[in-house]
Amino acid sequence: MKKLKYILFSMILVSITFISCEKFLEEEILDQVSVDYIYTTPEGLEVGVNALYNKMRNYNAPSGDNTNLQANVFFLAATDLGLHRTWFTPYGATEHTPARFPKEKWVNAYIIIDRASAIISSSRKVKMDETAKKKLVAQARVIRGELYLDLVRMYGNILLDTIATNPDNINDPVNYKAATEEAVFGVINADLDFAVQNLDWQVPAGRYGQGVARHIRGKAALWRKDYQRAANEFGAIISNGTHGLVDLNQVFGPDVNHKEALFVYQRNQSLGQGDDLAGGGGFWLGSVFTQRLYEKQSGATPAAGNEVILDVNYGGQSLGWFFPNNYLKSLYDKVNDKRFTTYYWPDNYTSYLVNNPSHPRFGLPITQPEDNYRRYHWSLKKYADFQTKLVGTENSYKNYIYYRFAETLLLASEANHQLGNDALALEYMNRVRRRGYGLNPSASSTYDFTSWTQERYLEESARELAFENERWFLLKRLGILGERIMLHYRNGDNSSTEANDAVNSQTPWKSWYVNCPVPQSQIDIMGASASQFNIGY
Repeated sequence: MKKLKYILFSMILVSITFISCEKFLEEEILDQVSVDYIYTTPEGLEVGVNALYNKMRNYNAPSGDNTNLQANVFFLAATDLGLHRTWFTPYGATEHTPARFPKEKWVNAYIIIDRASAIISSSRKVKMDETAKKKLVAQARVIRGELYLDLVRMYGNILLDTIATNPDNINDPVNYKAATEEAVFGVINADLDFAVQNLDWQVPAGRYGQGVARHIRGKAALWRKDYQRAANEFGAIISNGTHGLVDLNQVFGPDVNHKEALFVYQRNQSLGQGDDLAGGGGFWLGSVFTQRLYEKQSGATPAAGNEVILDVNYGGQSLGWFFPNNYLKSLYDKVNDKRFTTYYWPDNYTSYLVNNPSHPRFGLPITQPEDNYRRYHWSLKKYADFQTKLVGTENSYKNYIYYRFAETLLLASEANHQLGNDALALEYMNRVRRRGYGLNPSASSTYDFTSWTQERYLEESARELAFENERWFLLKRLGILGERIMLHYRNGDNSSTEANDAVNSQTPWKSWYVNCPVPQSQIDIMGASASQFNIGY
């Protein structure tokens, strides 16, 4: 796809900058970094890989309020576990279309793939220590493999192109042909296998290591129903010992760069505030899923004398755009499963105390909020930030844990069940379950499951991984996405009503929603070839 062009890396911004073809060909130095430097020197190769991480952070954890954030929130919240209130409407008849559905996943993925391919191909000419070179190339290949896996899981029919844009091919005609699944996974598997062979287990925070490479490779194998390969990859992570479960309070605690983390997107406000800078911009995810309790009995602006004032201990300034739904709540043993109080804010408003020192009820439970969605609703606490989030802003600079070992265990459980090894499948799932109950993950307990069923697996996965980056893809892979959306996904509003429920059957699901719509802008570029994509839209 040679429409992805005019791209140059900038060392100071550690980003990707678009310039004209003429400037591309002039070899002009911008910020003291030229195209020649990036693709012909060891130092430049490392700068290029750093830029890929920066672009991946923007791809999966963008700053601010924009359609890029919407694209990511969709996959976290538009599942059988989610309740939508406002902002944008997943599965809405006028929203879930090529013209309106967030385009960033498709567009940004192909831009990053193009630059990863440039690093991979140009590395052959770079003279440097071969082992060090392979580690850099392996990181670029994990990213490319991960993105192609994302694309095929999201869109179904996709384009495949591993030839990087360069001055010689920038104006070549493009053949917009949907790739076969075999061809796509041929690239995915080759990239990830190379990474597994060349990455270390122990790597600095914010870098891809062998653990995450194997984890993604296992996911790719599950997608193709290669359960033995999936079990092998997940089993290697489990047996290696680099990664493991941590205390429940630590999982989403102040420092998520811990043993359970396979990969964490890093943010550091002191290194520059913006997606194009090393520190990254303020991330809104913690605010998206948190109620706006500080608006209680106050309208949009809290006034002096209100029971609740802005406080990071209550989530700080927040948005309340999406919430966990009642189906998810019903899955928890609310007395004994510690995830119910660790991963979520209290589900009873009387658990919140009046925090305004000047109020006569200071220190007592708040009175009943006037609505049950915007100001008060059972809310997700996983991404709450008590350290870097300032009062009066949605911006958070807390690091974002994206892949973690608990998911490895659960996916390993599924793979081993499919192979007929239910003893090991149960052991892996029960490790997660025991930790959820505050018990030793390695010691059997009265809470252990004694038989493996898909429904039990889905429920335990929901309890542990709700509103993380796996559920939508898991349901699609198992062929039950539409069924589960119609059963449990909910739309709400600012009051206590729900637009779709079991009574009125107003579930906004269409069969073709199983694949996300390719953006209209890309369809227009493809012309007649676009008929291979967006089937049903």
